[in-house]
Amino acid sequence: MKLNTPRWWYSRDARHGAVARTLLKPLSWAWAAATARRIARAVPVDPGVPIISVGNLTVGGSGKTPVTREAIRLLREAGIDAHGLSRGYGGSLREPTRVDAAIHTAADVGDEPLMLALGGPTWIARDRVAGARAAAAAGAQVLILDDAHQNPTLKKALSLVVVDGETRGDEWPFGDGSVFPSGPMRETLRQGLARADAVIILLPADAASVDPELMEAFGDLPVHVARLTPAAQPPKGPILGFAGIAKPWKVERALDTAGAELVDFAPFPDHAPFRETDLAFLADRAHRFGARLVTTEKDWFRLPPEWRAQVLSWPVKATFEDEAGFQRLLLSALSQRDRCVIRCL
Repeated sequence: MKLNTPRWWYSRDARHGAVARTLLKPLSWAWAAATARRIARAVPVDPGVPIISVGNLTVGGSGKTPVTREAIRLLREAGIDAHGLSRGYGGSLREPTRVDAAIHTAADVGDEPLMLALGGPTWIARDRVAGARAAAAAGAQVLILDDAHQNPTLKKALSLVVVDGETRGDEWPFGDGSVFPSGPMRETLRQGLARADAVIILLPADAASVDPELMEAFGDLPVHVARLTPAAQPPKGPILGFAGIAKPWKVERALDTAGAELVDFAPFPDHAPFRETDLAFLADRAHRFGARLVTTEKDWFRLPPEWRAQVLSWPVKATFEDEAGFQRLLLSALSQRDRCVIRCL
C-alpha cells in the first residue's frame, strides 16, 4: 500500500511531525550510512558513450523528468543522437527495452519512461549497465540517465542535481535536512552536492526569482534556473483535478495559478495505481460539479485505456532562463570524438 508524502517532511520547523521525526531517526541514520557505503564501494562502468545523470537529493518531487526530457531535446536539436535511460520504476519489464508508447503501458515500463519517450528514444532496464550498453549498441551517442544521482554503477561525464526551488513560509526543498524516512533526503545535502557538477533549480511558473538563501546552499556549484511551465492552458469551465505524484499539492497550486476553475482536487501517493473505484468516485464527483477531470501527464499514462478518453492530460515542461547556456553545459559532457561528430553534422 502506498502512502501520501508527509507534508511535514518539507518543513524546516522540526516541531512539525516531531514525534514521527524522532521515532524514525534511527532508520534515517541506517539509510544514510547504507547509501554512502554503497556509493563508496562501487566501481563505475564506462559503457562507451558519455553519460549525463539527471537526479535529485530528495525522494521525488523535484521535477527531474521534465528536465531530463528537455536535456534530450536540446542535445537532439544539436544533432546528437541522445537517448534516455530509466530504471522503469513501477513497470514489470526488467531486461533492457526500448520504450514504445504504441505498445507499452505504465504497467510494462513505468509512467516516467513513457513521458521521456515522447521527446526521444528512451530505454528502461533494472540493470543500468546492461541498459546503457544496449542503447549504445543501438546507436546512442550520449545517454541521459533519469533519477540516477545515487546510482553509482555507470561512469558519469556530467552529474546534474535538480532541486525544487519553491519556498513558501517554512516550506523548504530539503525540509530540516533529515534523511528518509524522517525527512525527504536520500542522502545528506553535503554528500549529494559533493558528487554534483551543476544544480538545476526548478521554479513554479509564477515565481519571481530564486530564494537567495537557497542559492547559498550550493556554494560555488554552477546553477541553472528553469521554470515548470504549462505546455497547454487548462480547459475552460469547471475542472476537478487529481494527481499521484510526490507533491500533489503543487499541481493544485499550478492549476490555480494557470487560472483554472478548480472545484476540487484529489491527491494520491506517488506512482499509485488508479483503482476502478477511485476513478468511478472521481467521475461521479466531477459529474456533480459539471466538471471535467484533469490530471498530470505522468498520471494520465497510468490510467486504464478505457478511462483516458474521460480524463484530460495537463502537460508541463521545463523552460530554462538560459536555454543556450544549459545546452552548452550538456554538450560539455561529450568527449572529443563526440565534439567532432557535432562539427561534422
